[in-house]
Amino acid sequence: MNVAVANDHRGIEAKEQIKAIVCELGHTCLDLGTNSDAPMDYPDLAYLAAKSVADKKSDRAILVCGTGIGMCIAANKVHGVRAALCYDELNARISRQHNDSNILCLSGDLLGSQVLRKMVEVWLSTEFSGGRHQRRVSKIAAIEQGLDPSTVSKQ
Repeated sequence: MNVAVANDHRGIEAKEQIKAIVCELGHTCLDLGTNSDAPMDYPDLAYLAAKSVADKKSDRAILVCGTGIGMCIAANKVHGVRAALCYDELNARISRQHNDSNILCLSGDLLGSQVLRKMVEVWLSTEFSGGRHQRRVSKIAAIEQGLDPSTVSKQ
């Protein structure tokens, strides 16, 4: 799997840990983040990684800023992206199983190394459950197209 990783100036350490985990798990890592502690605008980096996923250059992406909130908001503006802000292993698992998230957003300031590792491992190894969840993901896609999600047929 090709995994893009992006970060702003507050996510440098976390990004380096994430890159190592991604590679340890046998995936390819595309580093789209900064290595400088100079202030960096997170929307620029979130956009690069989200476009990489939307354009199918990357299968998934992991984004890191101070809280993860800004990266998540920015990434979700890109058509085809389902970015999830997660703070624990359960959130990461459910975001994949139920929501088919293709971008994981994390806090560089609030997560310890062990929690971060477990979240990345779980998120990368968890498959989308489909079933009733597919209908809901289809409704999200309908909203992206400016449609009323209640008009999506029950599958």
